[in-house]
Amino acid sequence: MGYTNSKLVVYKKLSPNHSGKRTHAIDRITPHCVVGQCTAEGLGSWFTKTSTQASSNYGIDKDGRVGLYVEEKNRSWCSSSNANDQRAVTIECASDTKEPYTMNSKVYATLVKLCVDICNRNGKKKLIWISNKSKALNYVPKSDEMILTVHRWFANKSCPGNWLYSRLGKLATEVTKQLGSSTASGLKASSLKDLSDADVIKKVGALFTADQKKTGILASVSFAQFILESGYGKSELAQKANNCFGMKKSLSGNTWSGSVWDGKSVYTKKTKEQNKDGSYTTITADFRKYPSVDDSIADHSAYL
Repeated sequence: MGYTNSKLVVYKKLSPNHSGKRTHAIDRITPHCVVGQCTAEGLGSWFTKTSTQASSNYGIDKDGRVGLYVEEKNRSWCSSSNANDQRAVTIECASDTKEPYTMNSKVYATLVKLCVDICNRNGKKKLIWISNKSKALNYVPKSDEMILTVHRWFANKSCPGNWLYSRLGKLATEVTKQLGSSTASGLKASSLKDLSDADVIKKVGALFTADQKKTGILASVSFAQFILESGYGKSELAQKANNCFGMKKSLSGNTWSGSVWDGKSVYTKKTKEQNKDGSYTTITADFRKYPSVDDSIADHSAYL
């Protein structure tokens, strides 16, 4: 294929530190933390030195400016993995110098834009984050899919830092939405309201099978919980919020990775909570609201 470079680039300084033309088509994006509030020019100067023995395709500086250091047609030296870098567009992002290596809002906003641009130019309609290393690296993306990978999978490093790592599910969702393939256009629980249980199984079953291929969570287990929690997608929570697993707004401190929930959409309703003595108390609680059943399944699997 003919490779192109991003038009978001405002600074270009090509590094000699690369392996020449890729041996694999691009189907991954690997964002990194620079561990410093760098400028595009400073990062370019660093990568220009042969003694550095490192490079990346792009860099995003502290002001959200994009630098090009290795053209997309070439394999950068960035992720401590030849196999990964042959197929990944690598991006160094300005960050704080200590864990969790926080990135400012300008850097993150540009990262979203750059990922959208990379996907568009490489014919991808969906960006996927699978937090389980083995499952992610063994996943075979469809022709229109792009996978996120991280440096820590290939070396004893924190990169890209816990700040960005905890947001990779959100990043994938935001990018996919902008690409026009958001699961917001997926199956709505309202379409299940008047179906028989058998017809619901036929309509929803494929979603659980597809989820199992991505996450490894058994479709039979997830489907059983779907039936138990949502009454075949006909509960109030499912019908009003596409929430088919009773996922509340706050879960385990919300520290787990891979969530596709947008972090703000909620549906408030009364629910019964069991006390230690076995009795029940009715409370009002916020539950996660999803654009589709697809998102509910994905968020539940990420939580598991």
